[in-house]
Amino acid sequence: MAYTSLKSAPKAFDQHKRLIVVQAAAVMAIVLLLFSKPFLSEGSNGHELMETVGFGLVLVCFLGRLWSILYVGGKKNNELVVAGPFSVTRNPLYFFSTVGAVGIGLMFGSVLAAVMLGLASYLVFRFTARKEAEYLAGEFGAAYTAYANRTPRFWPNPLLYRDEAQWLFSTMALRNTFRDGLYFLALFPVIEAVEYLRLSGDLPTLFTVY
Repeated sequence: MAYTSLKSAPKAFDQHKRLIVVQAAAVMAIVLLLFSKPFLSEGSNGHELMETVGFGLVLVCFLGRLWSILYVGGKKNNELVVAGPFSVTRNPLYFFSTVGAVGIGLMFGSVLAAVMLGLASYLVFRFTARKEAEYLAGEFGAAYTAYANRTPRFWPNPLLYRDEAQWLFSTMALRNTFRDGLYFLALFPVIEAVEYLRLSGDLPTLFTVY
């Protein structure tokens, strides 16, 4: 189900600052990856298990974002979408992105990196979600208030799930989200390559991350 705005509302939240913060965090993560090593040695059972769990979370992120964009792609800020993933959380895209950030840390083999990346993502998306909620409340009024009262802002509640018989989605938005999601998946071979260079002595190790 989707509600269409019938009136003008305050300008939608500018995502530029959020993107800058996310990009800065990504750069920091790359530095951490290149010049540090995980506490659990590469090849150990613990490290391999952590990598597998991390890759699983990144895959959940990738599929979850595609699922979410099927409902909201091309409609964001123009319609109030309340079905599918948006029936269990108001911000499924942000939730799945945070899951992916945690997964990236675990793929590196570090619980600390997973916590730091997940927390950074959560804080950035929490702030963004609050600003977007203010905009949507002004845009959709009572319909958004009712939706917000029954739907968690971030952490999903599967018991609230409901769907609709059919919907239209933007193929362009789906394609862009698929492309963006590939960056998450591409980190797996990158991490493996960095591990190889570190073990061969071609990449210096400055510190250990637990």
